[in-house]
Amino acid sequence: MELAPEDVLVTTGGSEALLLTCLSILDPYTEVIIPEPYYPNYTTFVHAAGGVIRALPTCPEEGYRYAYRSRIESLITKNTRAILLTNPGNPTGVVLDEKEMRMIADVAKKHKLFLICDEVYREFCYDEKFGVPTMARFRDIDQNLVIIDSVSKRFSACGARVGCVVTRNRELQQAILKFCQSRLAVATVDQMGAAALYSVDPEFFLRSKAEYHLRRDLVVSRLRRIPGVMVEEPMGAFYVMASLPVDDADKFQYWLLQSFQDRGETVMFAPGAPFYETPGKGVNEVRIAYVRKREELERALELLEKGIAEYQKTVMKE
Repeated sequence: MELAPEDVLVTTGGSEALLLTCLSILDPYTEVIIPEPYYPNYTTFVHAAGGVIRALPTCPEEGYRYAYRSRIESLITKNTRAILLTNPGNPTGVVLDEKEMRMIADVAKKHKLFLICDEVYREFCYDEKFGVPTMARFRDIDQNLVIIDSVSKRFSACGARVGCVVTRNRELQQAILKFCQSRLAVATVDQMGAAALYSVDPEFFLRSKAEYHLRRDLVVSRLRRIPGVMVEEPMGAFYVMASLPVDDADKFQYWLLQSFQDRGETVMFAPGAPFYETPGKGVNEVRIAYVRKREELERALELLEKGIAEYQKTVMKE
């Protein structure tokens, strides 16, 4: 896609880009449709603007896919302002194909909704048929579309607090600028570092994706060896959701940290329930980020398998 400088507003990370977008778009009690499970801070950003989340349900049995027109439109009300999605997904790794993207773009256009696309993981798609997915390819939704980007995710540069809002909607840009002008700008050193990152050779992304691909395959294959674990193969980003054969993933995590060790080591994950808006969902699910070295991931999954077996014997049978 071709962008003009005036299409891009630099922010202090992708989080601020999302927050400023929500503050500019939402009024109290207006609604945002978000497929669940989703990045928990979306709740923070929407609620900070006084908005309400309408969760678009998914399930592991359908691979967490959510691009069903009837399901999306059934959630639209007179108070709906936006659809917010991550593509590729965090925490599921779901990647929308072009037909699904076009359908969601059409829904946003038809109902005059903003379409906020968090595309910070778009370089990490493991099936070549997806290419580098971006909603910016659909020029007929220029006035609806808001793209969120982040240096820390795109370049695996954790802690680099540089992001941006990309939109061709000039009215929305002016609203965001009012918030931008009320706070300090991104640190100069960070901006210089980010500018240098954008000059890297395309081979950088190919090497990064190849390494994450190997990590994904290791994690999924190792999880599938653990009795009772259910896991779908993520097609993008660097996260995987899995259902564990435990009664409560949060309770299990506390037990791992307080009561379990193997050769002086234990393991941590992100419990799945906070990724859902719907009460009671995700109780036995976890999100695993495969951002560590492969040998470290192998050891972490060995610890997880041993921990599950001991937890089932000592806690779940009480």
